[in-house]
Amino acid sequence: MRCVIARYPFDLTKNGVLASMKGITPEPVTGESVTIGRRRYPAKQVGEVITRQDRRDFTSGEVVRAMTRLGFTCHPHPEAAPAPAATPLQTASDLLGGPLPREA
Repeated sequence: MRCVIARYPFDLTKNGVLASMKGITPEPVTGESVTIGRRRYPAKQVGEVITRQDRRDFTSGEVVRAMTRLGFTCHPHPEAAPAPAATPLQTASDLLGGPLPREA
């Protein structure tokens, strides 16, 4: 499939992307991401590997559009982790306006 990333045309195939990403360790996902095989990669990392261009030269949206057209699953952003619940001691401390005194 022919696509344009950072104003340059590329002929990409699903098997070609799979081969390019084989052996690449995923970086932590902080924005848009693409599932390739069993791994979830940041869109910018995928774009850098398959185009051999600097990440500043293209947007993650360009990569996501291309990967979607090739049949890969794309994600808009990582799922937000739920905030940890406060313990009873933390709740009491908040109500009293500061840390509780420690017993000697």
